Amino acid sequence: QSTWGFLFVFCAFSIIMSSQIALYSYWRSSCSWRVRIALNFKGLQYEYRAVNLVKDGGEQYKSEYSTLNPSQTVPTLVVDSFVISQSAAILEYLEEKFPENPLLPKDPETRAIVRRICAIVGSDTQPVQNLRVLKKIRTLFSTTEEQDAQQNEWARYWISSGFTALEQVLVKTSGKYAVGDQITLADLFIPPQVYNAERYKVDMSAFPTIVRINSTLSTEPAFEAAHPTKQPDAQ
Repeated sequence: QSTWGFLFVFCAFSIIMSSQIALYSYWRSSCSWRVRIALNFKGLQYEYRAVNLVKDGGEQYKSEYSTLNPSQTVPTLVVDSFVISQSAAILEYLEEKFPENPLLPKDPETRAIVRRICAIVGSDTQPVQNLRVLKKIRTLFSTTEEQDAQQNEWARYWISSGFTALEQVLVKTSGKYAVGDQITLADLFIPPQVYNAERYKVDMSAFPTIVRINSTLSTEPAFEAAHPTKQPDAQ
C-alpha cells in the first residue's frame, strides 16, 4: 500500500512539474478568476497571458485569439498542446488532470451539491450580467445616462435574483465554506460574483451567509493571489 501511495504521489508530482501551463485571462473576468483560484489552490505554476476585453473593441475578437478560442471569451487554458475553454470545463479538467489538493468531495451526493452551487452562479447568474450582455443592453438606449442606469439595474436584478437562491442553498450546505468545512469548487464561484455584486451596488445585507463565506475565503492564500488587483493586467 505504501509503495502504491508513493508511486501515485510521485506520478502526480511528475505531471505537475512536466506540464507547461498557460492561462489566457482578463483581470476582472469572473470566469478567469475561478480558474486562477483553482490553479493556485493546486499549486500549479502557469504563464499569465492577458487578453484585454475592452481595449480597441476587445482583443478577444482578434483573429489570433479567435483561432485559439472560437467563442471569443476568457479564460482559455493551454496545458502543453491541449487547449480548453469554458471555466466549468477547465475546472473539471484540472481536477482530473491534477488530482492533488482536490476540489471535489469523494462521495457523489456531496459532489452533486457542489456542482449545483457552481451552476447557480455559473449558469443562472453570471452569464446574464457579463460584459457581452451588458454591452448589448447599452445599444438599446441612446444617452450615456440611460445606458449606465439600465445596465446597472439589469446587473443588480440578476445578481440579486441569483443570490436569493444561493443564500437559501448555502444556509443548508455551508460550514466554514460553501459545502462543509473543506474548500470545494463551489467556493471558487463566490468571490468573483460578490465582487460583481459590490461593483453594481447590490444590497448584500440580504445575503449574510454569502457575505460570511466570502469574507472567510478572502484570507485564503489561493484566493488572495487570484484577486483581480493582484493580476499583471490590473487597471
